[in-house]
Amino acid sequence: MPWKGSVMDQRVEFVMRAVKEGETISKLCGEFQISRETGYRWINRYKKDGNLNGLKDHSRRPLRSPGRTEESLENVVMELREQKGWGARKLNVLLGQRGYSLSPSTINRILVRKGVIRKDPAARKATKRFEREQCNQMAQMDFKGEYEVVGGKCYPLSFLDDCSRYLLGLWPLTSTGTEGVYESLKGHFVEVGMPESILTDHGVPWYSTTNGYGLTRLAVWLIKQGIILKFSGIAHPQTQGKVERFHRTLKERTAHRKPPSTLEEWKRWADEFRTEYNHERPHEAIGMKTPAEVYTQDNLRPYQEHPKEWEYTGGKVMRINTQGKLYYKGRYYFVCEALLNERVRTDEIDGRLVVTFRHMTVREIDLKTGATTAVILPASSYKKNGEHHFGPKAIGPA
Repeated sequence: MPWKGSVMDQRVEFVMRAVKEGETISKLCGEFQISRETGYRWINRYKKDGNLNGLKDHSRRPLRSPGRTEESLENVVMELREQKGWGARKLNVLLGQRGYSLSPSTINRILVRKGVIRKDPAARKATKRFEREQCNQMAQMDFKGEYEVVGGKCYPLSFLDDCSRYLLGLWPLTSTGTEGVYESLKGHFVEVGMPESILTDHGVPWYSTTNGYGLTRLAVWLIKQGIILKFSGIAHPQTQGKVERFHRTLKERTAHRKPPSTLEEWKRWADEFRTEYNHERPHEAIGMKTPAEVYTQDNLRPYQEHPKEWEYTGGKVMRINTQGKLYYKGRYYFVCEALLNERVRTDEIDGRLVVTFRHMTVREIDLKTGATTAVILPASSYKKNGEHHFGPKAIGPA
């Protein structure tokens, strides 16, 4: 007959009829459509256990697993996992450095079996990555939220090389104000040097969020150092993908370690984490090398305590007044408060006035309506008579 109900119900009925009613095994096996071997297996299990629990499915796992990793080696894996909180691929590199040979898949199975992860992180598909070809062509900068500490809050400021993912700086600050960022960056620039460009979001203190006109005192200081400023799309964190991904690593590692409770402890943890991130932790985006193995000092430029006056070529050079305004053809136009008393280049084209500060185009003004729009883009650069010129190529004598 066809099997009805659960498999367990069928086994119980088969055994009860075979044992109590004394029916022949051959007849019962034919009725239940099972082999005599299977029928005797159920009867023997029942007799061995003395109860119906013996009819439950037995584990198919072998009594011995010759290929299973030795417990001592599993303990090494779990010890490193406890220390670092890393996944299988990164632990694979670390174990190799210590003389152990385990594949990432084996390490992952150990972590799953021990209950510290739920699935293989290798199952995530990598997306196409974009980065600068050389180190220090661009750095990404941002704050990693805020952390509660005794007596206030901590705002970690991160500074990351776009090409190598090398963590140039990690500074726990008491606020997101200008002074702390300025002192941190200046100290780094004096000691190490400056990158060619910096990518940030539209946040304080490098972008004005109150007057809507973009540049801040910090941004002007960076521009005067010859740094090209780049800003990510508004509400588009993917533009800063590398620093966002770094912040996820920092958050997870800090949570694994337990967040510091004081600002001084945060400073010690920042130094410890930066060393681990740059010199110990392999990075998948750079072929499982550490950032320190990839980073070089190419393209660094020395810090200038007193930057030279910028020499504009072409256009009309004017000076912003103390209110951040520009007087042009009998009318004042607002440009930027952070540029007070600074010299700028102006170019008129199609009823618009383009304002350039050093190597950055910072403002576009509609001369008919008076409307002004923040631009903040690298000024177009072209060569004429063997010299570099910045500004609209088709405007005025160069």
